[in-house]
Amino acid sequence: MNYMDDKAAKKAIIDIGQRMYVRGFVAANDGNISVRVGDSEVWATPTGVSKGYMKKKMLVKVDLDGNVLEGTYRPSSELKMHLRAYRENGALRSVCHAHPPICTSFAVAGIPLDSPILAEAVITLGDVPVAPYAELGTEAVPEAIAPYCHTHNGVLLGNHGAVTWAEEPYEAYYRLESMEHYAKILLITDRLLGAQNRLPDEQIDRLLAMREKFGVTQGGTPRRG
Repeated sequence: MNYMDDKAAKKAIIDIGQRMYVRGFVAANDGNISVRVGDSEVWATPTGVSKGYMKKKMLVKVDLDGNVLEGTYRPSSELKMHLRAYRENGALRSVCHAHPPICTSFAVAGIPLDSPILAEAVITLGDVPVAPYAELGTEAVPEAIAPYCHTHNGVLLGNHGAVTWAEEPYEAYYRLESMEHYAKILLITDRLLGAQNRLPDEQIDRLLAMREKFGVTQGGTPRRG
């Protein structure tokens, strides 16, 4: 199986962390990013460090059980969620977790992102369910996301934030951007304008059939009717 090398993985984590910070997807020391670089090797962000000001020397390499292999910083307690995603779906190579404001607002309200109003969202995401609330740092968090790792490209975390995964780190991050953009359009159309022209079922089917063309290997199905 192909894996990104250590140097490229660490560079991607630093870059994605800065993008998250600049876009306001995280505040203070929020969020975490990981990249799988071997059958049992994962580079991850440290706890207690702003994603916008990380240095490569701060990153931590762990195995799939969370044991530290390299680095002097401690990994985040939320790394359990990342490692569970990798164990559930061996094709995944990266996980991104953040608190994008609009996605997080939907997560707090318990409202999934599942209305078929954007062709791009139907293809890349399909729908984004809300995983039940789980206490931070506990095994309940990975348990909450486990059912979706083979069927969806990310989920909202009840009363918490959002998490995405992919076969490549930038794709995992771009899915986070796509989720926040989708949530923003849903908020404006449904909650502010009070109107949405939803795509008909036959168009949804055509868009879902196009996924392979765009390299999308999984994703949920938006609400119909």
